[in-house]
Amino acid sequence: MQIEHSVFVSAPPERIFGIYEDVRNWHVWDPDTKSASLDGPFRVGSRGKLTPSKGNAVAMTLTAIVPNRSFTVESKVPFFRMVFEHELLPIGVNTEVVHRVTFSGLLSVFLGPLLAKQLNAGLPRTLNNLKQLAEATSAV
Repeated sequence: MQIEHSVFVSAPPERIFGIYEDVRNWHVWDPDTKSASLDGPFRVGSRGKLTPSKGNAVAMTLTAIVPNRSFTVESKVPFFRMVFEHELLPIGVNTEVVHRVTFSGLLSVFLGPLLAKQLNAGLPRTLNNLKQLAEATSAV
């Protein structure tokens, strides 16, 4: 199961990627994140924790990074895996920002629909907040 939402931002990919790299401040623009941290630099293989605004902390691992273009975070619990892809597509002076979440594993049949409902409600808010932050930061 996969959920995807996108938004157009009047800011360059570098500005948005800089916001992504500031993991400790994800909660500023993502209302579904209470806190997030990495136990190292923003690079492939770094591990950390993300605490959703509703729920328990989950371990996360950065599994792919293309600077100023994309990064992927993976969280796993027994029989369930969530992959969060963040993609930046330059379009002229703007950037299309795509957030995609994929569920897999035996429990995805049960957890997927529940989480999909939450993500379909939350991702548009998250992307709008990211847009506002990136555009305000670009104006400074």
